[in-house]
Amino acid sequence: MIKHTDIDDNVLHQKIKESEILYGGNLRLKIYGTLQCKSGKRMKAKNRVFFKTIEQAKELGFRPCGHCLPIDYKTWKNGPI
Repeated sequence: MIKHTDIDDNVLHQKIKESEILYGGNLRLKIYGTLQCKSGKRMKAKNRVFFKTIEQAKELGFRPCGHCLPIDYKTWKNGPI
């Protein structure tokens, strides 16, 4: 996990370009989603974190975003069957 406040914007853009960062999340709400998500783009930089994989986000206790990852969100919400 990389906090937005801990990384320079140029380094961040380079990591996104090189596919080292694929997902973003809200540290306060513990939600992760795609980098293109409108909800994620509106969050404050102090709450924004980045992940390379969904598994990394899940290991840290984050849940999927209902807007950009609706299938994953429904699976998470319904829990194990």
